[in-house]
Amino acid sequence: MKRAYFITATGTDLGKTWLTAGVAAACHARGVAVRAVKPVMSGYDAANPAASDAGVLLQKLGTPGVLCTSFGRLPSGRAGVTASEVAAIAPWRFAAPLSPDLAAAREGRAIDFAELVGWCRGEMERNDGLLLIEGVGGVMVPLDARHTVRDWIAALGLPVVLVAGSYLGALSHTLTALSALREAGVVPCAIVVNESAGSSVGVEDTVASLVPHSGDIGLIIVKRDDAAGIERLTDFLMESSE
Repeated sequence: MKRAYFITATGTDLGKTWLTAGVAAACHARGVAVRAVKPVMSGYDAANPAASDAGVLLQKLGTPGVLCTSFGRLPSGRAGVTASEVAAIAPWRFAAPLSPDLAAAREGRAIDFAELVGWCRGEMERNDGLLLIEGVGGVMVPLDARHTVRDWIAALGLPVVLVAGSYLGALSHTLTALSALREAGVVPCAIVVNESAGSSVGVEDTVASLVPHSGDIGLIIVKRDDAAGIERLTDFLMESSE
């Protein structure tokens, strides 16, 4: 099996890394060759690479058979995660917890969009199993003055998993992100609705409202502390790869 997916979201802190890490661990436990990368990362603490999103992905890949079962609470991970290992799957790392364009500017740097796309294509070409490319922030987050995550997705042409929440307002954010993707000729293969903590809106109600607007897009519910939800998403991605 040789397949790649791009994992994006309607916004930030909605569980992209938790889901990507969970799917990677589930695939590893099934004996499926899997690689997960996080090419662009802001809020990076060079003194603690294991705590970064890329560090979490490496931890899960290094722990076969273990699923992240606590929603939003990522593991501290193995002490062996090094800065060089993180750099190998996250070439564009910025310290400030800001959008990539602003975080890069803080350091007098800029993301070369063509280089970013080329790096990802290289990963896709070298991939012999399942490749998960985790984006940064939401669909319309700026990468530079001209490009957003949506442009990155469109340039790669990969199947897309859109991660959403169930908080009040999530429906508008999800449909807006979906509309933005469709305008670029991108139709997600799946929308994963993560249960939001303390929401006045049930996750099932959120999905029910999305059904009339989602067409043939797969809708997958992941509830808090729900390892079974990760397995359902993994099953969906594996079946879509056949």
